[in-house]
Amino acid sequence: MSTFSLDEDQRQIKESMESFAADELRPISRDCDEKFEIPPEFLEKTWGLGLTANIIPEEYGGYGFNRSCLNNVIMAEALAHGDLSLSLAAMAPNLFVLPILEMGTDAQKKKYLPTFCDDKYKVGTLAIMEHSISYDPFNVQTKAVLNKDSYVLNGEKCLVPMADQAEYMLVIASTDKGAGAFIVDKNAAGMSLVEKEKNMGLNALPLYSVAFKDCKVPVENCLGGERGIDYTRLLCLSRIGLSATMVGVSQAVLDYSIKYAKERVAFGFPIATRQSIAFMLADAAIEIEGIRSMTWKAAWTADQGEAMNSELLRISYLTKTYAAEQAFKIADYGVSILGGHGLIREHNIELWFRNARAFSMLEGLAMA
Repeated sequence: MSTFSLDEDQRQIKESMESFAADELRPISRDCDEKFEIPPEFLEKTWGLGLTANIIPEEYGGYGFNRSCLNNVIMAEALAHGDLSLSLAAMAPNLFVLPILEMGTDAQKKKYLPTFCDDKYKVGTLAIMEHSISYDPFNVQTKAVLNKDSYVLNGEKCLVPMADQAEYMLVIASTDKGAGAFIVDKNAAGMSLVEKEKNMGLNALPLYSVAFKDCKVPVENCLGGERGIDYTRLLCLSRIGLSATMVGVSQAVLDYSIKYAKERVAFGFPIATRQSIAFMLADAAIEIEGIRSMTWKAAWTADQGEAMNSELLRISYLTKTYAAEQAFKIADYGVSILGGHGLIREHNIELWFRNARAFSMLEGLAMA
């Protein structure tokens, strides 16, 4: 990774995902945002890409490609360039599968991974965030109390992607030993969907509040068994995945703004020749390269394993914080460059602006 250049396989991943995003995500992104829904046929198309089955070992029915956080961020960036909501939906099964792969027991891998190797799109999801003005991902309020052969979950989660369609949900809850992750089946007693959330952005992606009231989870559904999980690493992988999508959205804004600035003529000259416009475009290009480099470095660090855990926490936090700040600034530049056109639905800039604004507040919607 010292050269920051992609190998042949990574270039192919990037090119194929960019092509898919341009052909399948971008053309329907506006319609999905307006209708607050994602067509089932789109999800089936994304399933055919093998985003999930590719990384599942052959012994569980997958294709057995090497697990690589760096490859995942390359894919996430390319897909988010097409549309953020649709890309998060396409990658939603990995919110469940990747933690199982990395931290699950042998029995858990044998039970759950084959489900995501079928020909039909399957949803797994992750519930991290909670309704709190002082929300702290390292101090979750949802509780899991051991009672004989079950854990009893109580609490409420929010912004849970595709909770209405998920076969399984991985729920982060606090125990007397620290944060744990619990596999909850879709028909589990005591779990209920509170409401489909209505937010400023991410309109197409189904996001739900989910309540747990004395929800019993068998002890064998505690991810990692007795050893539990490395929750810090799980959170870091989420932050890296989100940072990659921020790069994709920011690049989409810049590409669109450059094209518009070259074509839009005011007082006899393209507005791209105006110094104020040119400076915003240049600043956006510089910041995108910075976010991308930080994200790739964070992903590379994650790929090095436990030996780099302390560095991973630092760099993933810095990357997500900086990426969220710059993504919103770049989206704001896009609105400014388009002027009045930046506020109307004829152009995707306003959609990207709404989506970019949410980045600083999100956790657990993507995974590297």
